Amino acid sequence: MFNKRKSQSGTRATQKEATGHAVLQAARVEFERVGFEAANLRSIAALAGVSAGTVLHHYGDKRELLHAALFDDLEQTLARALAGLGKGSLEEQLSALTRTVFGYYQRRPQLSRTLLKESLFAEEPWAQRFTAQVGRVHGALAQLAQKASERGELRPNVDGALFAVAYFSFFYFALIAWVQGAHGSPMELVDRLVRQHLEGLRPDPKSRRRKS
Repeated sequence: MFNKRKSQSGTRATQKEATGHAVLQAARVEFERVGFEAANLRSIAALAGVSAGTVLHHYGDKRELLHAALFDDLEQTLARALAGLGKGSLEEQLSALTRTVFGYYQRRPQLSRTLLKESLFAEEPWAQRFTAQVGRVHGALAQLAQKASERGELRPNVDGALFAVAYFSFFYFALIAWVQGAHGSPMELVDRLVRQHLEGLRPDPKSRRRKS
């Protein structure tokens, strides 16, 4: 009897998780199709194959659903981006990161403006969750800079945390410019900004020759 109840509980949890994922995917499709303001929960529910009450039960209201959909999607994108950096130079790793994350925005251009606004200016508890996402990427970037210093690509005294902040400033500048239609090649812009910044952080060629 205990095992039967445990199995039933596990089945319900699995079904609930599957329903949640279906609702989030339907929400992303609907928000991208008509925009956040025009989207409605009934349409999202119909697309997910559930009732509007089920959507409300899982996510409360439309804005909570938007935050959940954006956060979950971005979380997966960031995890994939950090896992796919490879073992190339720091410049190559940053370029790979830029392309993976920008690819996410470019797949949903209509939602990019909303995502930028909501991730930067969301209220609690989502503000803390989005901030934690950024914090994890910041920590990963700082480690990349530290390892680049250890390999001799950057000077030994380079502050990895400050370097990560610089990358974020380049990325968000390009993202905002792209969202506003002011720049058509945001990834190339980030690459150029990063390359120029790295040139000022590399070891002095003269000092390297003196050591050798």
